[in-house]
Amino acid sequence: MPNPLRQAQDTRLQRIAGPCGIVLFGITGDLAKRKILPALYDLANRGLLPPSFSIIGVARRHIENIEEVVKDCIQSGAKTAVTDTTLNQLLSGFSMVEGQFDDADTYERLGQRMEDTDQSRGTGSNYAFYLSIPPELFPTVLGGIGGAGLQSGPRGSWRRVVIEKPFGHDLASAQELDQVVTGVFDPDSVFRIDHYLGKETVQNVLALRFANEIYESVWNANHVDHVQITMAEDIGIGSRAGYYDGIGSARDVIQNHLLQLLALTAMEEPNSFSADALRAEKEKILDATSFYGPVGESAVRAQYEAGWQGGQWVKAYREEDGIPQDSITDTYAALRLGIHTRRWEGVPFYLRAGKRMGRRVSEIAVVFKYPPFLPFESTAGMGHNTLVIRVQPQEGITFKVGSKVPGSSMRLRDVTMDFAYGHAFTEYAPEAYERLILDVLLGDPPLFPRQKEIETSWKLLDQAEEYWEAHPETLDTYRPGTWGPACADKMLARDGNEWRRP
Repeated sequence: MPNPLRQAQDTRLQRIAGPCGIVLFGITGDLAKRKILPALYDLANRGLLPPSFSIIGVARRHIENIEEVVKDCIQSGAKTAVTDTTLNQLLSGFSMVEGQFDDADTYERLGQRMEDTDQSRGTGSNYAFYLSIPPELFPTVLGGIGGAGLQSGPRGSWRRVVIEKPFGHDLASAQELDQVVTGVFDPDSVFRIDHYLGKETVQNVLALRFANEIYESVWNANHVDHVQITMAEDIGIGSRAGYYDGIGSARDVIQNHLLQLLALTAMEEPNSFSADALRAEKEKILDATSFYGPVGESAVRAQYEAGWQGGQWVKAYREEDGIPQDSITDTYAALRLGIHTRRWEGVPFYLRAGKRMGRRVSEIAVVFKYPPFLPFESTAGMGHNTLVIRVQPQEGITFKVGSKVPGSSMRLRDVTMDFAYGHAFTEYAPEAYERLILDVLLGDPPLFPRQKEIETSWKLLDQAEEYWEAHPETLDTYRPGTWGPACADKMLARDGNEWRRP
């Protein structure tokens, strides 16, 4: 099996999808407009989709001039140049099915449209069903697909389903959702998308570790003091009140994105980059992860207050449109975790996610221990050596090291060595959804979490959520434009550490 984590530069080795199509539920939704449709265009424009590739949109209501809507989405969201040739080619295989998701007739008409498309476009009856819809509609749509028998095609063809996060809101609901999904589709045909795993920098964690002896040899408790994984946003919830309230940062971000980053950072080297080998190592790490001390001392949450940010006065979370004034939903959450393996025992892993913070940044920071002996008169200007993997924005890697300040005395100061993707590579860097959609069409699953990973992550997070529910007084606040609440600083101070300022 070719290694899906290596993008071959030889165009003869490019991974190109065979005859197929996509059935896009929720084609008029925000995700489809901003991410999925532009990604499909970019794949087609790069020659990675067959000329006969077809898109069947499914919507609950009639949309006037839907092709113009699709064109506008592509023109505003595509990363590659929009040309009439590629656009017309892609739209030549576009069609719509309109009907309620709970109406069996909708799925009968969808099945007929798929058959007609097979005949007119030569898709080989190979289809990916993309559920770009609210999670509460998953059972309805999956039931409709199963009731019409659309989950399987003629012999030799394939049918797959793509599910967006959140994969449930706790362990019990995640298990219930999995029963619904696997009651219709074979487990190997289920692709759970975590778009963070499609980012080039995230995949580069594996290349950095396992292709470079200099890093892997110090990637352990003998040399690493602690690890910080951050996903910060400088915006509020915007128009997402209906989704966000009751979910919060911990469920929305930590359970999936950040615990997946932890697993990639801490996992042992797989014997190959096959899906089973890669997932097995991630599952081992998540199984070995627990809170670094009592949950009450290792899980904190907070909401942003009203205040000045970027020269503007912004509302408090409870003042946002659609948010109840007594809401206890967290807009900031941080966890203090430990991994009970020989490599990592005694190394705290700090995870934090929040809105209305100092700036937008996602990163993994591996903070190394001080040398056991420093023969310098003054080290006041030198901190810990730190390797920072920037996931977004300005994807790249920074290594902070101590260096002598020019002059007659031996004074030390931190300096950085930087690698930026945009400067180092001239090759086109695909957007995460491009990479992941292509993997679905190719049946390549390494970058998609398996159900066991999801359940293990929920088992961990449920402990924090249950503690917070039992102790509502622990909800702290923080000012917009800062890096979080005081309780998060105190959590790290217990270990003699402090948060990085990205």
